[in-house]
Amino acid sequence: MTFDTLEKSYRKYLKSGTAAFALLAMLAASPVAQAQKIEEISGTLPDGTAWLISVPTDWNGVLLRDLDYAANSQTERFTDLLSRGYAFAGLARHPMRPWQYDPQREIHNLEAVQTIFEEQYDPEWVLAFGCSGAGFVSLAAAEDFSDRIDGAVVLSAHIPVWIMNSYLDGWFAMQTLLADAYEEAGLGSASDLRIVNMPNGAGSDGRTIGDIQASWRSAVETLGETPEGRARLALAFAIGQWSPWEAADQPFPDPLTSEALSDQLVPSALRLTGTVGGQSRVMFENAASGQQLSGNEGIDYAAFYDTASPIMKELVEHLYAEAGLDIGEDIERINSAPRIAASDYALDYWSQPGRTADGDLQVPTIRVHSLGDNSIPYSLMQGYQALVEEKGTTDLYRQSLLKFTDHCGFEASETTALVEVMMERLETGEWPDTSPEALNAVAAELDLGEARFMEEDGWRVEEYNRTWIAGE
Repeated sequence: MTFDTLEKSYRKYLKSGTAAFALLAMLAASPVAQAQKIEEISGTLPDGTAWLISVPTDWNGVLLRDLDYAANSQTERFTDLLSRGYAFAGLARHPMRPWQYDPQREIHNLEAVQTIFEEQYDPEWVLAFGCSGAGFVSLAAAEDFSDRIDGAVVLSAHIPVWIMNSYLDGWFAMQTLLADAYEEAGLGSASDLRIVNMPNGAGSDGRTIGDIQASWRSAVETLGETPEGRARLALAFAIGQWSPWEAADQPFPDPLTSEALSDQLVPSALRLTGTVGGQSRVMFENAASGQQLSGNEGIDYAAFYDTASPIMKELVEHLYAEAGLDIGEDIERINSAPRIAASDYALDYWSQPGRTADGDLQVPTIRVHSLGDNSIPYSLMQGYQALVEEKGTTDLYRQSLLKFTDHCGFEASETTALVEVMMERLETGEWPDTSPEALNAVAAELDLGEARFMEEDGWRVEEYNRTWIAGE
C-alpha cells in the first residue's frame, strides 16, 4: 500500500462515525485536560496504533509531533509545554512493534495523525519531537519526510545499523577478552557469552535471553573484581566508544580521574548486561526477518581504539599498567577472533528512507544526548555531526551533550529550553547561542530547575567508528 493510499484511508476514517465519536471526546476530556483547559481528541489508526491530540485553549500555533505522546501525555516534558501553549499530536507504540518494527511506517502514522489535527486546526509551525525511537523518526523525518514539518528536536536518537555496530564492537571485545577467564573461573562455557542472534524465546540450545544475561552478569561481577578484568572492560568500552559512566546510582566522578572512573566500569557493565549485544537488538533483527544487521568483517580494532576519546584512552592505559597487561597484545587477540557477518537482506531493509540517516537535513534540527545513556552510545551524535558537515547542512544543525545517566531522562527544563531555542531559529532564521552555558541559561529562565548541558571536553571521540551510509 502506498502512502497516498494510506492517507486516503485515514481521511475516510476521519469522516467516519468512529472519528466523530473521537471528536466528541473533547467534551469529556480527562480531568487533567479539563483542569489545564486542554481539548483532547483520541482514536485508533487503521493499523491499530492509538493516537492522541491535545490543544490548549491558549494555543500558540505550534504543533509538536511525537511518537510516544499518546502513551506518556502526563510526563512533565509534555505537560510543561502544553502549559506554555504548545499543542501535541502523537501516538502510542504499536503492540506488535517488537516483532514488526518499521520507523518508516511510524513516520507515516505520525503524518496521518497530523492530517487529523489539520482537519480541525491550522498550525503555523510543526515540529518533530521525541526521544529514543521517537527521536530517530524525528531525525529521519527531517531528512527524508520533511514536507510536513518545519523543524526537529531530537532527543537520544538511535540509528539502527549504527547503534548495533557500535554495540557489536564493545561486546565482541568483551567476549574475546573475558571468555577464557570465564571458563577458568568455573563460571560456565565460553559459549554462554553470546552477543548476537538472540532468541525471542528459547533458542535452539534451550537458552533464553534471561540465561544469556545471567551468564554475562556472572562474568562481569566475578572478573570485574580483578585488575585484569577491569582493564579489559575498559578496553572494550573504549573500542565500542561507550561511556564508562552509565549506572543509574553512580554520581559523576568529581574530580574526574582514571581512578574514579575505574570504579564506574563494573556498575556500568552490569547495567549493560540487561541488554546483551545492545539495546533492542532482537527488535532490530526481527524487523528484517531475524537477519543480522551488524557485522565486523574487515574491521581493524587497533584503528578503532585509536579513535577513542582522550578520557577513555587515559583510563585504559592506567588500568592496563595497573594490571601489568599489554594493550597491543589484547587488541591483537580481538583482531584475530573469528568475525561476524552482517546480512545483505537486513542491510537492504535498513537502507530505506525513514530507516536510516545520512546527514542530508532539509529543516533545522537540534539533537541532544546524555553522556551516560545506557541504551545508545553518545558517540553516535558525533558521527552524525560529521555527516552533516560533509553534506554541507551545518546551518540547519546544532547538537549538545548533557551530564546524566539513563536513557531519555531529560528534565522538562531541558526539553522546553530546546523547543524554545528551535522556535527562535524558525522565527528569526538564525540560531541563537547553543553553547552549554547558553542552553543552561535558557533553561534557568523557565524556573523549572537546573539543566545539565555540558561541554564535551575530553569525552569527544577522535572519530565515530561506525558511520554507515546505505549503498556504500
